[in-house]
Amino acid sequence: MASATIGLLHPGDMGSMVGASARANGLRVLWASEGRSPQTLERAAAAGLEDMKGLAPVVAASQVILSVCPPHAAVDLAREVAAQGFSGIYVDGNAVSPQTGREIGRIVEKGGATFVDGGIIGPPPRKPGTTRLYLSGEGPRRCSSPSARWPCRRAWTRPCSTSGG
Repeated sequence: MASATIGLLHPGDMGSMVGASARANGLRVLWASEGRSPQTLERAAAAGLEDMKGLAPVVAASQVILSVCPPHAAVDLAREVAAQGFSGIYVDGNAVSPQTGREIGRIVEKGGATFVDGGIIGPPPRKPGTTRLYLSGEGPRRCSSPSARWPCRRAWTRPCSTSGG
């Protein structure tokens, strides 16, 4: 995969900076403005994210979906993505319990995606070295080999590091 496309759901304070980091590393980052606040629109524009308006076009054009949303919305967002038939890599980067993470994994895998459980530790990545993305489960092992060209590893090369296991 020469240049991965990431669907970022959603560009709040953390998500917009994550998206900016991915863009700085040469990745295309999409998002869906439908139903989002004016503040979110401003953050996404400042981060250089590409607005696809709705969820369906984001899912259709992305190899990776990165979920960075309030924890209470994570399960419903996973259901919405799975209902679109997403078959790429679904990274849940939300601060949810292990039980909720397993539920999200079941939802997206049943929909056809590869699930990667992640956690973002630190502040929004405005400068290198302050934030880490940790990945766990079987998904990172399958997706982090050099031949798989794991796009999130590339997206986080400078401001964040990844850790499978």
